Amino acid sequence: MLQGAASALKAGIVAADALSTVSPRYAAEIQTPEQGYGLDWLMRARSDRLVGITNGVDYEIWNPETDTDIAANFSAADMSGKRECKLDLLRRFSLPEEPSRPIIAIISRLVGQKGYDLIKDAARGILDTGAFFIALGAGASEYEDFLQRWHDHAPQRVGIYKGYAGEPLAHQIEAGADMFLMPSLYEPCGLNQMYSMRYGTVPVVRATGGLDDTVQSFDVLTGKGNGFKFGPYSASALLEKIREAIYFYTQPDIWAKIQRNGMEMDNSWSAAAKKYLQLYQEVTGRTSV
Repeated sequence: MLQGAASALKAGIVAADALSTVSPRYAAEIQTPEQGYGLDWLMRARSDRLVGITNGVDYEIWNPETDTDIAANFSAADMSGKRECKLDLLRRFSLPEEPSRPIIAIISRLVGQKGYDLIKDAARGILDTGAFFIALGAGASEYEDFLQRWHDHAPQRVGIYKGYAGEPLAHQIEAGADMFLMPSLYEPCGLNQMYSMRYGTVPVVRATGGLDDTVQSFDVLTGKGNGFKFGPYSASALLEKIREAIYFYTQPDIWAKIQRNGMEMDNSWSAAAKKYLQLYQEVTGRTSV
């Protein structure tokens, strides 16, 4: 924000009875100079009115039990259909039908914010894990060109779709992949990590914004956790978590536990709406509506 400039956003923040943003972690992050963009001092001053509520997922659309866009339906109680979804995904990207090999996928805009610098730096290491890599998205030419070069170098391991093919392909990727990558530099909320968990696809994310709020690192001692999370914005930290995820992928009972942990989470809009209702009630001083 320019010094001395007028700002309708600033006026709104000053006058608001309550302030909400799209995740608790992001509510903290916008109070820092790095992500406050000149208004961090004001967010800190009004922190007693600031809350973070994560976005929700429409489970009528994103539901592997009823999804008509995927090759086979499945649920947390019966995951057998996910294997057919995986084979279908491999066919769609002209990759070898090797269902025992893990698939790492990403769906995003091809921009620096989404962590593509880390993916570029980690590309060789990702292939060294033995996994397939599937990417869907469009954006900056440097990242589109990188994906094309990576595919050309390893056409039997890397599948790409540059552009946006519509929602059905996104559903097919979510259903067929084993792991979903979101190494974002920053991410106010994020939705794909929640879609992924619903489909038994384990997220590997950077601990920022809503990714930090919705993904809990798996703990083998307690059996709790729904994904894998790293902190430093570095290719080495990303690769470490990918390798950890693949280690547990090779242990089917543990992997199934991580999948179920994610599938059983309630990331619905109904859950989010209850938090907004509570906020409105606090602002108005009412206890019921």
